[in-house]
Amino acid sequence: MTKERYLVRAAEIADFQGKAKTHFLNPNAQRINKSLGDLTGLTGIGFHIIQVLPGHESTEYHVHYHEDECTYVLSGSARVTIGEEHHDVGAGDFIGYRAGGLAHTMLATGDEPLVCIVVGARLKHDVADYPRLGKRLFRQTGLPWNLVDHEAIQTPQAGEK
Repeated sequence: MTKERYLVRAAEIADFQGKAKTHFLNPNAQRINKSLGDLTGLTGIGFHIIQVLPGHESTEYHVHYHEDECTYVLSGSARVTIGEEHHDVGAGDFIGYRAGGLAHTMLATGDEPLVCIVVGARLKHDVADYPRLGKRLFRQTGLPWNLVDHEAIQTPQAGEK
């Protein structure tokens, strides 16, 4: 009988080294990712504790069209860009990024690492834009990701199939 896992103790989380990740479109977007949701077999949401060193971004500036995301700051400080606005955030602050909302990213500031809880939907499909790079990502479970330039996207005219 396989034992399903539902609980991860605080001591294990503290000892968990996590995985170093660099965003595939942004070499300055570097973080350590502890995927607690993966440890317990969650498939519908991702639940992560991330650490971002000062001067690094959490991700490339992007927006998801189908998946919600949110971030809760545990410690450290950051400058969050949402759309064209910048906001300084710190411990206890919450940021909700709704699907189809504004593009966003986060830059760790200050002298200590930024530590956050990041939660996001894990749908079987999603579309994301990287507006500063002029790129769109199409993702569907079981298929390779497709990254295309915005100028290569063709929109059918009304009445066309």
